[in-house]
Amino acid sequence: MAAREGSLVAAVLEHSGRLDKEHLGARVGRLSRRVEELKGEVCTMINKKYVEFLPSMRGAEELVTQVEGLASNIDQLKAHIENEVQRDLNVAGAEFTELKQQLERDTLVLSVLKKLQEFDTAVKEFHSALLEEQYVAAAQQLEKARSSLRTLESRKGFELKVLKALGKELVVQTQNIIYHLWQEWQKLIVWKLPPSKGSSSLEAVVLSELHLHTVPAQDKDTAVPPMQAVLQALAVLGELHYKLKDFGHFLLQYILKPLILHPSLEPVSEEQPDVFILRFRSQELALDEASPMEVFDKIKLVFEVLQKCLLNVALEQPGEGRVTLAELLGELIWEELSDCLIHNCLVKSIPTNSSKLEQYKEVIKSTEEFEKALKKMQFLKEDTTALLKYACNVNSHFANKKCQDVIMAARSLMTSEIHNTVKITPDSSVALPELPDPGSGDHLKMHRASPLHSGLVNLGSESRLSPLTLSLPTCRISSSVQQLVQLAYHTLLEATASTDLCCLQLFNCVRDVFQLFCEVVPTYHRETLQKLPQLAAIHHNNCMYIAHHLLTLGHQFRYSSAGVLSSVAVTFVDLVPGFRRLGNFPPAPLASQEQLSVQQDDISAEDADRLYSLCRTMVEEGPQVFTPLLEEDKNKKYQEEVPVYVQNWMTFKELMIILQANLQEIVDQWADGKGPLAKEFSAAEVKSLIRALFQNTERRAAALAKIK
Repeated sequence: MAAREGSLVAAVLEHSGRLDKEHLGARVGRLSRRVEELKGEVCTMINKKYVEFLPSMRGAEELVTQVEGLASNIDQLKAHIENEVQRDLNVAGAEFTELKQQLERDTLVLSVLKKLQEFDTAVKEFHSALLEEQYVAAAQQLEKARSSLRTLESRKGFELKVLKALGKELVVQTQNIIYHLWQEWQKLIVWKLPPSKGSSSLEAVVLSELHLHTVPAQDKDTAVPPMQAVLQALAVLGELHYKLKDFGHFLLQYILKPLILHPSLEPVSEEQPDVFILRFRSQELALDEASPMEVFDKIKLVFEVLQKCLLNVALEQPGEGRVTLAELLGELIWEELSDCLIHNCLVKSIPTNSSKLEQYKEVIKSTEEFEKALKKMQFLKEDTTALLKYACNVNSHFANKKCQDVIMAARSLMTSEIHNTVKITPDSSVALPELPDPGSGDHLKMHRASPLHSGLVNLGSESRLSPLTLSLPTCRISSSVQQLVQLAYHTLLEATASTDLCCLQLFNCVRDVFQLFCEVVPTYHRETLQKLPQLAAIHHNNCMYIAHHLLTLGHQFRYSSAGVLSSVAVTFVDLVPGFRRLGNFPPAPLASQEQLSVQQDDISAEDADRLYSLCRTMVEEGPQVFTPLLEEDKNKKYQEEVPVYVQNWMTFKELMIILQANLQEIVDQWADGKGPLAKEFSAAEVKSLIRALFQNTERRAAALAKIK
């Protein structure tokens, strides 16, 4: 504080040099008073803090004393607990654990005894109910016993030898009630089948009968329990599925499928006081195939009879709730039944001609009504539409069936004999579709079309073309090929009257037919084409004939309708080069040189004459297949060019000479390896022929020596 005062005084004195003495005196006075005030305030604060500090310090000291006392007490209590209380607690805990384990054992034993009692009670009540033919109650009691046994078997660490005996007893009693129920089932549902159960012939099927006993008979000895009781008991035991599966199998095999497969069969129902009888009646005058409407009516009649006396029974199915027998049976047999209806009824009803597609709406309507009737009987679920979907997709099925028929017919024609021929001339007329005017929308008409107009075609003031310029030359082709081309035309004509999807499918089918020809014919007839030149020539004509039609086949149908064919590239021109190459299929005309050498050790004079006669016939008649012109006398030039097109023609003619020549003539034809014979045969081949044709003499040896 003194230092602070000194600094203030020094500051005042230093400043007094610049102030006047009066002003300095007043300021020094004010500063002195302020210093005194500060001194007083500081003293007051110090006194106040000191006065408050003393009681606080005294309170803290008292608290310390109390804490020390409590700590001493805690130490004493801890020592007491560790020495006496803990020992008592350990003893009590051990006793509690032992008592708890004993309680658990007693509880487990009690629960086991309770379940054993429940099992015994259920078995006793089961026997009582079974004796009274209360099958549902008996089955329920048996299931209670089964549940009790499962609970006992699930107890881990508490296995009893008696459980095995109880399990065996349960199996025996289960089989016992199942036997009784199956006996009752056989009384309720009686099948009278033909002697040969495996036979599906009409004579055997017509003998099948189904007897359904739904009302107890008057005779107590043959009384039949209520059907629902037997069915419910089987459902409780989980055996109903197996019985229904067997029943569905017999129903399909002996009633439903025969009605689909045999059009002459009719279902006949007969109701008697205690039984419904379902049997067949065979119509003498029946069609080969029944319409889907007729088949649906027959199947519906069968289900109406079954619904009346069997399928309307409602049952409590474990895990499924309340269901009817119709629902359960439908789940078991509908898939197989619908497949049979599709493949043996709906498939056969698909039209083979597009003009009959409109009539197929009756089949679609009948199919829809059939499914609705089965859904009303609860035989089908509401979302089941397998038959209707198939029937509504008739356009696709029609196209598939049509394509299949076309491919099969085409393949049959391709594998038929080539040598059955017909003559084709430029003025030959073929039944072809008449081409409508592009954009006119006219329908196709069939007419006998001539390839070209008669007379000359005017190309201007000076140039004229023959009417035969674009015509196929006169030739002979296989009749099967002519039929194949006609099949293609008729299929395309069918396509123009079909839907767009069907139209494209049929168009592609025709393309497949011609591509199939390129694969099948050379393979199937390979051996024949290689051995017989005449057939090879006919094959050439066949390919040229097809190629000739392919040039314009697509264009003839492009504007045949306003459908999809008019908007896509409908053409077969891309197939033409392949057919022209196929026509030149190199099958080694006439025969191969092993064949021409006649590889035999000995050829008699008679055999040589016979071979010569055959060869002469081929040489004289073979060139006649080369007749490109109508005028026979003008074809001679082309017939003389046979060696140009037939590779081994000259070899064949030299063979003819050898067959009739003597040894000297053969040597002359050889001419030291420079003659015409040497050009076609090797020395070894000529020697082999000489040895086969002539006897072993000195002259033959001399001739053989000159062939080298």
